[in-house]
Amino acid sequence: MDQETYEKGRRIRTQVLGEAYVRYTAEDDFTGPLQDLVTEYCWGAVWGRDGLSLKTRSMLNLAMIALLNRPNELRTHIRGALNNGVSRDEIREVFLQVAIYAGVPAAVDGFRVAREALAELDENR
Repeated sequence: MDQETYEKGRRIRTQVLGEAYVRYTAEDDFTGPLQDLVTEYCWGAVWGRDGLSLKTRSMLNLAMIALLNRPNELRTHIRGALNNGVSRDEIREVFLQVAIYAGVPAAVDGFRVAREALAELDENR
């Protein structure tokens, strides 16, 4: 493991998803090795590149995760997208784009997960 890349990934992951989420995912002995891999390669080596803003990366993730039909990850990345400055209107536009290029069912589920995640965030304010 490249410690510098890992630490960079941990900083970015914490910034995007929050300390509580990062702490929760890292404490499990069974999934710890996967979380280390995700932190180093996903968050450090890719999210840590200069080529795209965190906001742009979040918008791309929303589209791709909706297409992959991964509602738990989508919920997590909706919260992260908001932390990265993606507006609710922009989230809606991402899922409209998904409808055209990836299919209406993927967009419908994306909207459903987003509605639930946003309602939960509003309740906790």
